[in-house]
Formats: sequence, structure tokens, C-alpha cells
Amino acid sequence: MSVNYVALGDSTAVGVGASRGGYPDRLASRLRAAGLAVGLTNLGQSGARIRDVFTGQVKRAVASQPTLVTLGIGTNDVWRGTPLEDFQDDLDRIARRLKQTGAPLVVVNLVDLALAPVAKMVPAALYEGRIEPFNAAIAEVAHAHGLHLVDLFTASKAMIPHSPHFFSSDGFHPSDEGYSEWAELMLPLVQSLVSR
Repeated sequence: MSVNYVALGDSTAVGVGASRGGYPDRLASRLRAAGLAVGLTNLGQSGARIRDVFTGQVKRAVASQPTLVTLGIGTNDVWRGTPLEDFQDDLDRIARRLKQTGAPLVVVNLVDLALAPVAKMVPAALYEGRIEPFNAAIAEVAHAHGLHLVDLFTASKAMIPHSPHFFSSDGFHPSDEGYSEWAELMLPLVQSLVSR
């Protein structure tokens, strides 16, 4: 059985902070280790916000005829002040377009940025009280369109305090270890979806 996996998102899809690849690369390699033939098209872009995914990644994702899609987006929107309503509207548009592919769409919500080392170096107003509403918007869109949500936020509260090396030296992006834990978190759901 072959899987045509298309990943959309930001620097975490690209793997900034790691020596090789982000969570999509690690997820693909785990699926291959489980005996699946996996082709990965990674459309993630460093610095991407939700609008960038909608305007620059979705059309290419649909054209790729995926059988699995993952999306991780929103951290740059939180940092750079994207209005919550705009974020939710764009996510809704993305979900509508990607649903046309018939592929299962797995979306991750945002890690608890207050736990990132960089949080101590920036004004708390940049993230405090903003992560939860964005995650609520992600959950709402996921529920409305039948997307499969991986709760990275709750998992990060458990993972990060016990993983001193979850973040890379920039204190913001995950490290190799962090991306591996992220992929492991997604793996059971993704495996169940692609084996259906």
C-alpha cells in the first residue's frame, strides 16, 4: 500500500532547529518502517502564516492528489498578531479546499509557547492568553469539517517539562528530539487513517 503524503505549514514542517527535517520527515520515516511505501511532498515554508498556506500551499497540495495531508500552522500568526477571526476564516477555507481531495486531513494545534525558553525573552503579551483562543478556533474548524486533530498543546505540557532538549538552541523551534516526540505523538492516529 502506498501513501502520498503532503505536508503543509511553517518552519516546523521544514524542520528549522533540527539537524534533519521536521515532524513530517520523521512521520514519513516511521510509516516506512512500519512497511508502508510513503512519498512525501513537503510544502511547508519557514515563517508561513495561515494566509501563506491558503495562497501558496493549498493549490499545490490539491494538485498533488494526496492520500494523507498534515497541517501545522498558527505560531507565526500568534507572534505577529493575526486577528483570530481572520485565522479561523482562512483555516475554514483551507479545510474546505483540502476536503475535496478525499484524503484524511490531520491538523495539530499549537504548543504551549509559555514553556518555550524564548518566552522569557519576549513580552508576555505576544503569547499570553492568545494560544488557547487559537487552539479553540482550530478545534472548531476541525469539528466542523471532520478533520483529525492532534492535541499538541496538552501533550506539550506533559512532554516539555520532562524533555530538557525538546527545543533547539534558538529556544523557539523544536530540536531533533522535539520533532521526534511530535512525530511519535501523531503516529498512532496517522497509522490508523492510512491503513483504513
